[in-house]
Amino acid sequence: MTTMTEASVREFKMPDVGEGLTEAEILKWYVQPGDRVTDGQVVCEVETAKAAVELPIPYDGVVRALHFPEGTTVDVGTSIIAVDVSGGAAPVPQAAPSAPEPEPVPEEPKAEGRQPVLVGYGVATTSTKRRPRKGPEVQVQQASSAIQSELNGHGTATTPVRERPLAKPPVRKLAKDLGVDLTTVTPTGPDGIVTREDVHAAATPRQAPEPVTAAPQPEAPAPVAPVAPSTYDTARETRVPIKGVRKATAAAMVGSAFTAPHVTEFVTVDVTRTMKLVEELKQDKEFSGLRVNPLLLIAKALLVAIRRNPDINASWDEANQEIVVKHYVNLGIAAATPRGLLVPNIKDAQAKTLPQLAQSLGELVSTARDGKTSPAAMQGGTVTITNVGVFGVDTGTPILNPGESAILAVGAIKLQPWVHKGKVKPRQVTTLALSFDHRLVDGELGSKVLADVAAILEQPKRLITWA
Repeated sequence: MTTMTEASVREFKMPDVGEGLTEAEILKWYVQPGDRVTDGQVVCEVETAKAAVELPIPYDGVVRALHFPEGTTVDVGTSIIAVDVSGGAAPVPQAAPSAPEPEPVPEEPKAEGRQPVLVGYGVATTSTKRRPRKGPEVQVQQASSAIQSELNGHGTATTPVRERPLAKPPVRKLAKDLGVDLTTVTPTGPDGIVTREDVHAAATPRQAPEPVTAAPQPEAPAPVAPVAPSTYDTARETRVPIKGVRKATAAAMVGSAFTAPHVTEFVTVDVTRTMKLVEELKQDKEFSGLRVNPLLLIAKALLVAIRRNPDINASWDEANQEIVVKHYVNLGIAAATPRGLLVPNIKDAQAKTLPQLAQSLGELVSTARDGKTSPAAMQGGTVTITNVGVFGVDTGTPILNPGESAILAVGAIKLQPWVHKGKVKPRQVTTLALSFDHRLVDGELGSKVLADVAAILEQPKRLITWA
């Protein structure tokens, strides 16, 4: 082994692509061992708890190894790809990423120029505490040190290099619950991956849990039922791991529901004039090429209501026991995507004209549906709109996004009998629901905001006089 070759290998580590994230799942590799890459080239796509993000490589070279297969969750700061930057010929491609062969990972040489970091996120100044459950790098480095020690002292290596068994996180948890050592399990899955069936097969002959030497228990554990059923009918059930955006959304909603005291108020309103205005704006040259729909006018109506009642646009500071009133509105729009519910927001929405708001709404929805929403676009929201009407639902009781004081749910707009000018006529009607944090928004303030939104949608000319 030549030190010159090892010194030319650069290890690209999983960056923190959000604020304080500790891990990300590798969704797709765009390169393979032997491929030549250039500075700024996207090499993989990862999913964090906030969004899917493409990672560019920060230097030129030839891919030497991919340390993790697709579908693996990796801790921030762990090396995921090795690149030979010596400028020589491409090395012989190594094994496919589904069954990576561990190799010694040298310390990254200190470059005098720029440091290899993800563009736009900078260099982390504090270490991140991680769970020691993912990534073979630590084991590989320990094994490499042991081998080098043997070589220096005796000329031969006697310490074996122990590879980390390939298994998905749910399978590892099952093995832990059943007391099965994955290194003793014979894998039957593709590319040597340990399956749930392999774990159950290994656990069947066990009469008692093996003694634990690394962390002795204070007392013998009582027999408990396994967390996951040993078998289930795959024809009648499908199990979907909760991770990424869905996992983060679930945790955020539970935290919000049990932290902020929610109050929800409802109002049913005749939006016939608003629907007519939507049709007129579609023919207006100023809105040419823009997406004009009822959500645009509802968003504008909410922004006007917030201007008239600014205390609704606030957050609760638990640490300092203060109410923080925001003098800007980052308007969140809930969007259903294949990766789960996302709530990107329009920054400084209060300062936008109606055409500018239409353009921002169109870009926000298109980006979210394409799965390209950035973590920054989902941070800093102050108030949110969720349109459940697109699913034919009359209304709902929405849960606040963490850190926000209010969320407006818009129901389906339907033709209904309505008393108009003393006569029953068919009118376009919808129901609005406003949920708010009762710690900082009382019933009077919440009612005023909801009444203002309803009044504008019933008489959209108020947009001119109130805005």
